Amino acid sequence: MNFKRVTIKEVAAAAGVSTQTVSRVVNGRPDVASDTREHVQQVIDDLGYQPSKIARSLIRGRSYSLGVVSSSIGLYGPSLLLQGIQEAAVEEDYSLMLNILPNAEVFDANQVLREILSYHVDGILWAVPEIGQNRDLIQQALPNLTVPIVFLNTQPRPNLVTAVIDNKHGGRIATQHLIAQGRQNIGLITGPMNWWEARQREQGWREEVAANGRLVDESFIANGDWTPSSGERCIRMLLEWHPEMDAVFICNDQMALGAMKVARQMGRQIPQDLAIVGFDDIPESPYFSPSLTTVRQDVAEMGRQGVKQLLTLLDDEENLESSSVVLPPKLIVRESSVGG
Repeated sequence: MNFKRVTIKEVAAAAGVSTQTVSRVVNGRPDVASDTREHVQQVIDDLGYQPSKIARSLIRGRSYSLGVVSSSIGLYGPSLLLQGIQEAAVEEDYSLMLNILPNAEVFDANQVLREILSYHVDGILWAVPEIGQNRDLIQQALPNLTVPIVFLNTQPRPNLVTAVIDNKHGGRIATQHLIAQGRQNIGLITGPMNWWEARQREQGWREEVAANGRLVDESFIANGDWTPSSGERCIRMLLEWHPEMDAVFICNDQMALGAMKVARQMGRQIPQDLAIVGFDDIPESPYFSPSLTTVRQDVAEMGRQGVKQLLTLLDDEENLESSSVVLPPKLIVRESSVGG
């Protein structure tokens, strides 16, 4: 098998142009006639030429690598966020340097940034969920940062560039749907309340309940921790407190899985006696029994948008000094909430 690398000189000779012209095409320079550009690109494709990343870095003064700081990747959302970041980076021919925090709440922000900057990255994607006061830790270190940074799935703030899911809207559309099904006593199983996104989903439930002229009863709320076992615990508690509860919005699908199991054990038919709406639309949601109505959040797209924002910052930092991409979630209606 021949692994000989095609050189820029060989491309130039095959295309009948100078090496400088090939370089201009490879680097996307505008000073090349369109027909020449198309011809050279075709030769590049035919020969399988791969430009040297080292040479490209020297020419443009970039490393073509991005730093990513993440945590909690055992959970569905953070892992899917990394997938979206990876897809977008590969598409733009960037490599990633990944730093996974063992504790998303307590860390030395300056040390974390120093470590990721030691790889000479062009910019940073902060993909750590906003938990407790951890955003304050990183914000205090920002004045010393020498490259642009984009925050993912964090509360938008002045002077920050962010990409987020509208979690509050997700909570509202889930609750709207249950109300539209004629449900009168709608409970809530939250995520851990030190997570910003969990608080936003709870707020959406509260606002929609109140908007429909109903009393927001705190005893209809149970706090989970994203795990199926916490869904089991919370639904048992709510049904014991409120046997009349006929619907529940559960703030992620894993907790909904545990809740559905226990609700059936307690004699509730789903959705006849108890309508359930989850959040995330994990791949297994259509295969729950019954299939799970849920709020789909495109976390991978959030990652892709974050990369897009960061690359825009690298080209023109002043244009994105403070901006937020807000992605709307979508209600996916299945068997767990309709009928009965």
